[in-house]
Amino acid sequence: MSLKTAQRGFSLIEVLVALLILAIGLLGAAAIQVNALKYTDSSAMRTQASFIAYDMLDRIRANNGANYTLASAQAATTTTATSDPRALDWSDFKTNINSGLGGSSNADGSIAIANNVITITIKWGDARAGNSVNAINATTANQNTNTQTFTLVSRAFNDGTVTQ
Repeated sequence: MSLKTAQRGFSLIEVLVALLILAIGLLGAAAIQVNALKYTDSSAMRTQASFIAYDMLDRIRANNGANYTLASAQAATTTTATSDPRALDWSDFKTNINSGLGGSSNADGSIAIANNVITITIKWGDARAGNSVNAINATTANQNTNTQTFTLVSRAFNDGTVTQ
């Protein structure tokens, strides 16, 4: 009678290889999740900048008799006085930028009106965005950020002419 028996079960090496493959797969899934969170947050900030710009465009069109040109939203004074709609709109523009863009320290906006065209530009720092520099600047001790910009360009008012 022969004592040959069929091999049953797994060897320790097979189990270790399976665990290694599983660990690499889980690390890959974690990396994908981290990137998804990063890009989702950056996208939310860009969407918020879009909302702020379109809100300001609507305010300019509603009060078309005022000059809304503004070099920097941070230069606007904060007011709640309703007697000057332009000053209130500028104040809201500044507040929306400061509170709506994640508290970015370099968030700012500008409004330019020339030749019946309104250009609203909003910028903010987003260290999570692509191509960001994550090094500490020795001279300022601040983290460098990647500046993101949203620009809205639109005709100011309908003057009755059609251009082709």
